[in-house]
Amino acid sequence: MDQEIFDTSKTFADLGLTASLLKGLDEAGFKHPTHIQSQLIPAALSGKCCLGQAKTGTGTTAAFALPAMQMIQPGEAFSCLVLVPVRELAVQVHGQFEALGRVTGLHCAAVFGGEPIPRQAERLQRKPEVVVGTPGRIMDMNQRGLLPYGNIRLAILDEVDRMLDIGFRDDIRRILGSLRQRPQTIFVSATISDEIEKLARSYMKDAVKIATVAASLTVSQVDQSHCVVEPWDKRRLLLHLLKTHNPEMTVVFCRTKRTVDIVAEFLEKNGIDAHAIHGDMYQRKRDAVMGKLRTGKLAVLVASDLASRGLDVDDISHVVNYDISEDPEVYVHRLGRTARAGRRGTAWTFVCPDQGELFTNVEALANVEIPLLVPEGFTPGHVPSEVQAKRELDRARRERADQGRSRDATVATSINPADASRFPGGIVPVAAPERRLGGRLTTRRRR
Repeated sequence: MDQEIFDTSKTFADLGLTASLLKGLDEAGFKHPTHIQSQLIPAALSGKCCLGQAKTGTGTTAAFALPAMQMIQPGEAFSCLVLVPVRELAVQVHGQFEALGRVTGLHCAAVFGGEPIPRQAERLQRKPEVVVGTPGRIMDMNQRGLLPYGNIRLAILDEVDRMLDIGFRDDIRRILGSLRQRPQTIFVSATISDEIEKLARSYMKDAVKIATVAASLTVSQVDQSHCVVEPWDKRRLLLHLLKTHNPEMTVVFCRTKRTVDIVAEFLEKNGIDAHAIHGDMYQRKRDAVMGKLRTGKLAVLVASDLASRGLDVDDISHVVNYDISEDPEVYVHRLGRTARAGRRGTAWTFVCPDQGELFTNVEALANVEIPLLVPEGFTPGHVPSEVQAKRELDRARRERADQGRSRDATVATSINPADASRFPGGIVPVAAPERRLGGRLTTRRRR
């Protein structure tokens, strides 16, 4: 058992949980709490507002779900509200509440976009004690009178950094600002910026900050490496790695939805069982893909970052950063999809020659040195004709610019030094510029 993730000096019984919750944990096979669980659960049970930071994949959902289910009594409708950034994470968190709280008598409902409102309205009419949802649908249900805020005494925000990244800042303020009774609040995030802490503390009273992140933001169970590759060779390199290493289950992260579709189609044409998932897909199709992933019937998932939220699947063995994100924090979240629950994982990152700065930013944030991997047996392809033509055009432009600077320097040396000293750099203009703006000066005339 990994000491970096689990607190082996404690059991869940040491955290003050009730017998019913301990029974659910025992049935689920949990023995020792993770570090975030061992610290956040007692703090939450004491009634304190909490700001928790932990590496993705270290049990943050159970860290807030367990104390929430202990503090809420059956029949206390709408007493706990959990906000998450995307629908897949809403489904995953809802599943955790259902699995860990089977014997508590509590009910949990999930509401999110992409699913018919009447179906979700029916769930809320049953008056569940816990509601998990995305900010937009939560506000919609409240405005329809189906989700009253008056009984909420515990508000939880999961993956806060992602919610801010995708524009839910104002929605969060609007929802929390509408809770008149100032409930106990718990914020959980893999990274905590000054903005997140300021936002959290503005809705908390005497909050305790719990940070279990040590030197690195990524868990040591992930074997990280990077490959230097030209953009036109990325698909071929991905196919080579998948066929050479034959990983059990892989998630490939792409920056855009179009790239997701292109890569998934390329892999399928080359004999790889690959499926795509992104925000433009119908909810039914996304659910079908996620179902295959969770049941182990899917070998490769090609995903956008937003659609991948909530991939709480223990068997993901490999993560591929097909595209480096401009936000280094995204790298941390991507790696959190593998090496879950103490298992080992592998992460490959594709770095193009002009992406050195982006890659350096990733290493600086994660505080790790990611070694170079030279794939054995992979031969780079030929430079595409359009790329070669662009390179030749750029080379010709640079040569013309160098010739122009050389000509100016020659002209400058023939100028009287006394005249040249009046100009910066000693270069005197001897003719009009080759190009002019050609604009007209607009004037105002009095009539």
